[in-house]
Amino acid sequence: MAGILCLCLGGNVPPACPADAPAPRRIVSLSPGITEILFAIGAGDRVVGVTDFCNYPEEATKLPRVGGILNPSFEKLLALQPDLIIHQEANGKIKNFVDRVDIQDLSVSLFNFRDIFQAVREIGDAVQEPEAASHLVDGLQAQLHRYQESLKGIRKKSVLLLLGITNAPTRDLYGVGPGTFLGQLLSLAGGKNILEDPDALYPKLSKEFILHRSPEVIIEIGTRTILSEEAQARRKEKWDRFPTLEAVQTGNIHFIGADYLLIPGPRLVKILDRFVQVLHPEPYAQAHAPSPSGAPLP
Repeated sequence: MAGILCLCLGGNVPPACPADAPAPRRIVSLSPGITEILFAIGAGDRVVGVTDFCNYPEEATKLPRVGGILNPSFEKLLALQPDLIIHQEANGKIKNFVDRVDIQDLSVSLFNFRDIFQAVREIGDAVQEPEAASHLVDGLQAQLHRYQESLKGIRKKSVLLLLGITNAPTRDLYGVGPGTFLGQLLSLAGGKNILEDPDALYPKLSKEFILHRSPEVIIEIGTRTILSEEAQARRKEKWDRFPTLEAVQTGNIHFIGADYLLIPGPRLVKILDRFVQVLHPEPYAQAHAPSPSGAPLP
């Protein structure tokens, strides 16, 4: 695939379990994205523990909770008697713990597309579901590519993508960098990120920077699934203090809330769909218009 979807998945990665080892039967997931991947490749019935933030799919909500993503309860982890713990990399506490108690673990990265697709394959290998993992990756890449093709020729709009939706007067503004999975989804959706540094993941932004860049569109995203019209109006009033911003002048300020928006995993395409709907509403509406027979167009 061209452009952002031309992803080299890298070389061989050492397996989490020896090739001749039995498939793990008691898996603990320490990330919502990891949990969703496990269920998506058919290993959900072997998951025995998840974090407090793992709320999808519904089956995951019924599993024992082991605490937070960065600070799980080691006592609860041990009580579950896992034979595999899967966690995100750069968590020194978890790594020290599994090394100390001699539990098999797999550390994955989920920062961008390349990481996510690689993580799916690594997890698939670790739980001995490589074909299901490859199928998931191929399906995700194909869906992302279809969106990319459907938006060819459409002018990209400059966008400020912000994490969190709040009316707090002392609120800090954190942007989404272009090198993150959210930044990559924004680009596929026909947005031009006003943040340009690929190494800046979720930087704190100054109001002066935003005023200087004056984005055409401002999108605030959060995990709240419902944001009332009244709450949106209050939030827009905060932006009215910056009348020189193009997005303020045109009223092109949007708030997207959903439980999946910040989760790097199998629901990437749902996030992309929301971005396209906001950035290019007319082409989106045409693509989703019903056919004369009443059925949605393919």
